[in-house]
Amino acid sequence: MKNPVKSYFCKELKNIIPNENNIKTITKPNISDEIFDIILKECRTKSSIFSENNFNDFVAKYPNLIFDAEDFNSLQESALVSLLKGDDLQLEEVIIWEYIIKWGISQNPTLPEDLKEWNNENFTTLKITLQQCLPLIRYFHIPGTDVWSKVKPYKKILDKQLWEDLKQNFMAPDKPLKSIILPPRTILMPTATFSVIITYEHVAEISSWIDCKSSPYSLTNIPYEFQLILRGSTNGFAPQTFWDTCHGHASTVVIMKVKETEEILGGYNPLAWNSNAADTGSGGRWEKTDDSFTFSLKNGNKQNSILSKVKNRDSAIWNANETSQMIYGPWFENGFGMSSYSSDFTVDNYSVCSTNYDYEKPIRNTTENNFSIVNYEVFKVVKKTS
Repeated sequence: MKNPVKSYFCKELKNIIPNENNIKTITKPNISDEIFDIILKECRTKSSIFSENNFNDFVAKYPNLIFDAEDFNSLQESALVSLLKGDDLQLEEVIIWEYIIKWGISQNPTLPEDLKEWNNENFTTLKITLQQCLPLIRYFHIPGTDVWSKVKPYKKILDKQLWEDLKQNFMAPDKPLKSIILPPRTILMPTATFSVIITYEHVAEISSWIDCKSSPYSLTNIPYEFQLILRGSTNGFAPQTFWDTCHGHASTVVIMKVKETEEILGGYNPLAWNSNAADTGSGGRWEKTDDSFTFSLKNGNKQNSILSKVKNRDSAIWNANETSQMIYGPWFENGFGMSSYSSDFTVDNYSVCSTNYDYEKPIRNTTENNFSIVNYEVFKVVKKTS
């Protein structure tokens, strides 16, 4: 059977006139430079010769080429089903679920925007639209907390037995299940040990910002390793944990995910975090640097990342003193800072991200400055050895 995803790119190339060097270029506004580079290496120009297996491997390895494209919602059902059948699709299963729901809703523009307004007929409409896709989701390999927060709101589109088994697996995982359990997808990149928040495409983008490049590094040419120092879901969310764990570490990237909106925010500190900072009258000490920056990353419905470089080097980074460490975690002035009066960043809304004059621009498009998080990670950025 003809591969619909492959056919899509063949059709794109067929309609493009080659340049003087006999090269065809696919122009897609929401595809990064490194993806274009990969496409040109994978596709032999003019004759458009593809190896079926190689092309499937390519799409599985770089699924964001399809799922994050601006015209994803116009993807043919057969192409989507072809992708979902792949055992090596390089996305977390809960992310695949969210993309499928997004695609299904987009096929029915009359569905209410607010899920709270949906009636049984609305859920039936979505279920019929996704009838070829739903059996291909690896539900039992979605973490229980994600099943409860991401799958449960749409439980009416699932078979009743499947939902009952999902609940049972969540509460009594050792008991036998009646539903068919598909095997987990084979992850080629070690995402589980690398990060639960960001992808290698994000690493390429952040690395380019560290080196002040105008375009992201390719996925095969990232000059840095991101070595995990701290993960909230593993080490805890108390502010003091950050200082105890990250003290003395320089060239670090802080990454966090906002509760409810799931925005990915962060900051880069080229200096060493110092838990022994003397109090200079601000509850800690300001550190000077021209090289720090804050950012938000492309994620799901967010089409573009935002980079905000430091403007006021004199108050770029703040190290909390011993007393303040009970409340404050990493702090990039008010451009990006994490704090909690409950000693848990996930509980109260005291982390902050606001407009100020110390960094170039706000990294959130909202009037709400404060938020809480669902998880955060700190990485040490290490130059790769040749």
